[in-house]
Amino acid sequence: MSNTIMKGFGTKAIHAGLEPDPSTGAVMTPIYQTSTYAQEAPGVHKGFEYSRTHNPTRKALENNLAALEGGKHGLVFASGLAAIDTLLKTLHPGDEVISTNDLYGGTYRLFVKVYEKLGLKFHFVPMQDLSSIEKKINEKTRLIWVETPTNPMLNVIDIESVATLAKSKGGILLAVDNTFSSPYLQQPLKLGADVVMHSATKYIGGHSDLVMGALITSNDNLAEQLYFLQNAAGAIPGPMDCFLALRGIKTLHVRMQRHCENAEKIARFLRSHPKVEKVFWPGFPDHPGHDIAKKQMRAFGGMISFTIKGDRVEDAYKAISSLKIFTLAESLGGVESLAGHPATMTHASIPKAERLKSGLSDSLIRLSIGLEDAEDLIADLKHVLQ
Repeated sequence: MSNTIMKGFGTKAIHAGLEPDPSTGAVMTPIYQTSTYAQEAPGVHKGFEYSRTHNPTRKALENNLAALEGGKHGLVFASGLAAIDTLLKTLHPGDEVISTNDLYGGTYRLFVKVYEKLGLKFHFVPMQDLSSIEKKINEKTRLIWVETPTNPMLNVIDIESVATLAKSKGGILLAVDNTFSSPYLQQPLKLGADVVMHSATKYIGGHSDLVMGALITSNDNLAEQLYFLQNAAGAIPGPMDCFLALRGIKTLHVRMQRHCENAEKIARFLRSHPKVEKVFWPGFPDHPGHDIAKKQMRAFGGMISFTIKGDRVEDAYKAISSLKIFTLAESLGGVESLAGHPATMTHASIPKAERLKSGLSDSLIRLSIGLEDAEDLIADLKHVLQ
């Protein structure tokens, strides 16, 4: 189906970049479980030589993701961290990166524990304040790394303003981790970003049954470098995982609607509960980033963080260990609701002093709101809070 007649997100999710299989007419993209491809003569083939370089199932997924983000080029990887790693390999020793100070612990670990040893320098700043970015920009700055909403404090960063700043300073690359939003809620390329990253493990896959990462860009020069590194380093997903991601994407729009509806009900319940100290969710009008979120997001997402009054870590442990419907587990974005303790789980690799600077206390609880009945999720939370 021609992409030119597809306007709505749901239509693109189901059809963009996809065609019935030419050999059989199969509507669903086949799982091309092959490592290599027959050639008519040396170097004469049908666009596929070896599955590290290209695979038809993977290519269909990459085309679909590019369409959903409004980009020209899509690339998928074995994990979200593999995607970030590939982007960082476009940099050189001595280059500097300015990053959100509140970000996924695995990203922080890759930056500090791996790439600082290889000669990159990282600055972690509160990007809600644009001046904090500008103060760190110098002639060595090559990349600005944004998460929004941030993980786990749900801070909101103005992508368009950061993009304007990056371009005014000589064309510094702007990358946005769009995992918490998914392409349904937010499309950073349309706001001026150069590249978008997803942990497709999360909302894109949507069913907690795959691990995958993605990069999407409209920058031809950057895409050429990324395609080279994807093939040269080889951190690619298998065709089965690509098939599962394609299947998940077909319901992305309806899943995100329910995630957001449920999250709003639960955020409001938590805020009204006498034992809850603070709820972090950008849908509240008094959230510092609410107006920016309204401007750049379709809705406010399915992620919530909160603290219990008294701010005692033992209360947080007891609460999340007593949940019955919420599952105590890492990750997010699946159909099932998950509860996590960032300080000991997803963000344990960040030193405590650094966590506290961004407001991440040892008592913070993070919720990924799933697709269950909201009333049952509220009853589960009510039980443990009492």
